[in-house]
Amino acid sequence: MRAKIRDTEIYFDIEGAGLVPDGKRMREKPVAFLIHGGPGADHTSFKPTLSPLSRKMQLVYFDHRGQGRSARGAKETYTLDNNVEDMEALRQHLGLDQIVVIGASYGGMVALTYASRYPQNVSHLIAIVTVPDYRFLDRAKEILAERGTEEQKAIAQRLWDGNFENEEQLREYFMVTRSLYSITYDPDSPPKAWERAILSPDAINIAFGGFLRTYDVRDELHKITAPTLVIGARHDWICPPEFSEAIAKAIPNADLRIFENSGHAIRADEPEALLDAISGFIVYKR
Repeated sequence: MRAKIRDTEIYFDIEGAGLVPDGKRMREKPVAFLIHGGPGADHTSFKPTLSPLSRKMQLVYFDHRGQGRSARGAKETYTLDNNVEDMEALRQHLGLDQIVVIGASYGGMVALTYASRYPQNVSHLIAIVTVPDYRFLDRAKEILAERGTEEQKAIAQRLWDGNFENEEQLREYFMVTRSLYSITYDPDSPPKAWERAILSPDAINIAFGGFLRTYDVRDELHKITAPTLVIGARHDWICPPEFSEAIAKAIPNADLRIFENSGHAIRADEPEALLDAISGFIVYKR
């Protein structure tokens, strides 16, 4: 499905019924927006790992502007600020009140910004393997120098410089660096999620070559009023767990969970534990 909002067209998909039988009445389930990372990836990396959450919530997946199946446009519009405002426009387009906001990696940056800008619209916030500011870039470079192979260090330079020339180069980056992202990766079995994904080099170039170098929501996090779960991963190289700890400290009454046996790709390393953590956190009064 597609929504023509603001100056773009956003692709979105819905999983799970919103209205379900519950004894003698019908019950409306909460609606969750799942915000994908990258930037330059698409929502399909969430599928099918997070699909079981549809038993508890109606899931709304969407692709950021210029990414996945959403419309392309002027690449200078591929900004975090526009991602946040597109998300709010989509909420209004769908006629929703409060939503559960679940963001991973770059999607977590969008989620944190959205929840601090529109706290009244968020019932629950779950920020997974993400960061509150630009300092993660230098820290990731330090970790890469310690853990990475020479091939990984070389190809990561395209990331730091924001100069991927095409989708093939970006896909190669994810293939070469997959051992950094997941501690359970199988070198003989390329991850199907990256084979299925539609990648956007323009989006990741604009981010790493531009606005992520100044991104900083630390002074805004205290505005978040929704119950918040912050999830980090002990072996995460790109969004190290100390940043999850900083986020949890800055948001009033936030809960923190560090997955001890995961890299950045918790969905691959500890999928069942991730589902349990999210499901257990989303509690609604009936």
